[in-house]
Amino acid sequence: MEIELEQGWEIIERGITRLKNILEGLPEPKFSSANYMELYTTVYNMCTQKPPHDYSQQLYDRYRESIGDYINSMVLPSLREKHDEFMPMELVKRWENHKVLVRWLSHFFHYLDWEFIPRRSLLPLREVGFICFRNLVYHAFYRDLRVWVLSLIDQEREGEEIDRALLKNVVDIFVEIGTGQMDYYVHDFEAAMLRATVAYYSGKASNWIQEDSCPDYLLKVEECLRSEKDRVSHYLHPSSEPKLLEKVQNELLSVHGIQLLTKEHSGFHVLLRDDQVDDLSRMFRLFSRLPHRLQLVSNMFWEHVTDEFPGLVQRAQDAARNNTLQVKDDSVSWYIFLSRSIVTLFGLVSSSV
Repeated sequence: MEIELEQGWEIIERGITRLKNILEGLPEPKFSSANYMELYTTVYNMCTQKPPHDYSQQLYDRYRESIGDYINSMVLPSLREKHDEFMPMELVKRWENHKVLVRWLSHFFHYLDWEFIPRRSLLPLREVGFICFRNLVYHAFYRDLRVWVLSLIDQEREGEEIDRALLKNVVDIFVEIGTGQMDYYVHDFEAAMLRATVAYYSGKASNWIQEDSCPDYLLKVEECLRSEKDRVSHYLHPSSEPKLLEKVQNELLSVHGIQLLTKEHSGFHVLLRDDQVDDLSRMFRLFSRLPHRLQLVSNMFWEHVTDEFPGLVQRAQDAARNNTLQVKDDSVSWYIFLSRSIVTLFGLVSSSV
């Protein structure tokens, strides 16, 4: 016996409505195996009947329409009434529910994925479901979502406690909405996040370079890089790490590198003169990430050696004209200076390995 379109759709629609009610938290019994098989079998029969009673295309269209109807009638109104942090929380909930909805509907309409869609070269049911959410929900809210995320990141950088779990769930929407592609994460979120990072650390660097000694500034840079790596591991996508660290390094080290290294009372020459190996090692580790700045450190090291060496030689020569013992003492001083410089250089290299 052939199933007419509206007759069969009435059975399917009852199942879809039941699923939507469950997602909305309304009292509905769970789907039993018999319920599932009734829906699957109805779809199967409607798709395998002889033309003109093969309703595969109509069911494919109504699958998409049923998802759109649910979004317009339930999802969007619930989101529009939420404000502040309650909007991201609601959006995360709605996205999780949507994935459940698409998964179950894809089971009900599985025969379309198996037979009809490949034959017509149409989009798979899962992708159709995600596109519905992307077009109707994501595009309406992603800008507000991005502003909220960037605000929380800045709050955390300032030492405030934030809800990292919620933040990760929100960021994951930018990742997952692309159905395997990273375009939405990169263009709609990451690009703005990197611009905000540059603005944040540009302001910090401008203050720190005036207020802090070179060692204190380097300690802050080291802590910032560690914090940003931690940030990636907790709620950003791993692909953001090299881009994020590059922005931080550029603002904190490249832009102010020369000013930092040449600070009058705490710069590179002072640290080298006072044998501040720990600070010099930290400097080498940080500047080794920036080859063009590491060359500057290398040049300044040799300037220091060549500046100090003639004075030591001259003192040794002057002492030679006075007495032999002083020659020996100043020779020892020269050897100590050169040895310390070499030890410092190797100390920097070994500390960075």
